[in-house]
Amino acid sequence: MKDFIIIGAGQSGLSMAYNLAQTNSNYLVLDANEHIGAPWLKRWDSLTLFTPTEYNHLPGMKFPFPKGYYPNKYEVADYLKSYVEHFNIPIEFNQKVTSVTKVDGVFEVTTAKEQFKSKQVIIATGPFHTPYTPPCHTDIAEDVTQLHSENYKNPNQLQDGDCLVVGAGDSGVQILSEIADTGRKVHFSGTDNIKAIPQTFLGKTLWWWFTKIGFLSVNRYSKIGQWLSKGVQPVIGTDVKSLLAKDNVIHMGRTLSADETSITFQKGSVSSIKNIIWATGFKPNFFWIDGISFDEMNYPSNYRGVSNDIEGLYFIGLPWLYTRGSATLGGVWKDADYLMNYIAKNQQAA
Repeated sequence: MKDFIIIGAGQSGLSMAYNLAQTNSNYLVLDANEHIGAPWLKRWDSLTLFTPTEYNHLPGMKFPFPKGYYPNKYEVADYLKSYVEHFNIPIEFNQKVTSVTKVDGVFEVTTAKEQFKSKQVIIATGPFHTPYTPPCHTDIAEDVTQLHSENYKNPNQLQDGDCLVVGAGDSGVQILSEIADTGRKVHFSGTDNIKAIPQTFLGKTLWWWFTKIGFLSVNRYSKIGQWLSKGVQPVIGTDVKSLLAKDNVIHMGRTLSADETSITFQKGSVSSIKNIIWATGFKPNFFWIDGISFDEMNYPSNYRGVSNDIEGLYFIGLPWLYTRGSATLGGVWKDADYLMNYIAKNQQAA
């Protein structure tokens, strides 16, 4: 019997583990991956954060790079590994949790291998679970290479011929830019109205300005927070206007339909595409947790990470759990602190 089980060994799970360790709690972290940092290493090879070093610290240990430096995915994974080793965080890998059920006041956490019991459970699996690909992808000819951005590594995966990148978020735009730099003809499918902001402005980083104006501390329950959280997030650090103006980049608008011979967009049909990168995001999956309700985005109902349905169940690392920074490497510690204080007060009251 554990006092706490944390499900997920990413930055949010590690932040909670750090806090629990400070109180000498009997806890365990379960993670579905083979090693720490695996989700980062699965991303495309050229991935770098759009937050500089000074905004990437987890509690108790600074990110070990100079101020103003933008780390790549390998450096983030190494930092998380060092964090686990430094604080001796107990993690069991290859433990994909299939269900969480509360029975007679005790949580039963079941994996593909075994069952664990705990008094309280913290869900730290993040927001990115099931890759989403539009239904029309099944109508496309089998000789077309199709990759979700989750599985895209670099342009060497692509066969000869034209490419299509679908998705106007950070991932889609960064992958589009990388493939366009190879000189290959790339069709782009996404909105005509991409909002983009630079990483630096007037000699200061974007995140310096965000902190200065209080953007990162606006909470989701305020009027401004409700407006921001429901809006389209801007692309950060990519000159989208210049990218779409390249001779080998053809903006087709939204994808409408597909068949064995061509793909149809708002701006016409194309039959020459041999590769498609679907940077179309992910759907959350928390349906393996018994007895909880969901909000309109299929995230578990909660207030600042405290379950609205089950006592002793908590969530961390979700987008806009409380603020814009809730799901970021350097912002999750604030939510971890809040949850730890909430837990401590509840234990004292008991």
